[in-house]
Amino acid sequence: MSTDEVVLDWRGPASDAEIVDLTEAHGGDPDPGWWDRIREHSLGWVTARSDSGLLVGFVNVAWDGGGHAFLIDTKTRPSHQRRGIGTAVVRRAVEEARAAGCEWMFVDFEPHLEAFYLESCGFRPTAAGLVHLTDA
Repeated sequence: MSTDEVVLDWRGPASDAEIVDLTEAHGGDPDPGWWDRIREHSLGWVTARSDSGLLVGFVNVAWDGGGHAFLIDTKTRPSHQRRGIGTAVVRRAVEEARAAGCEWMFVDFEPHLEAFYLESCGFRPTAAGLVHLTDA
């Protein structure tokens, strides 16, 4: 898929350094080497690149090897937010997970992202549980 200035790619090349840079730009605290460690375990990912090749959006699709896919690490570079890029990468991830035979796509998010995931991306609310594993 291509928009005016952004090209989406399923399982497109993305280096660990690019993921670190995007995470930092997004305000996150990256773990260098993370992408190199987990990439082979993912069902896939969606990259969004500007016409200059800059990585401006990303989402990773983890899975259980069967019918369940998990959307994680959705990021859009702040300079490119509010243009529909985040919605586009999520929708592409959903399409690709469906094409791979997954029946369900899950996503966890903070309350301030509820409108994005539920209204813009078409997820519906569900009950879930959470254990913070680093709590004593």
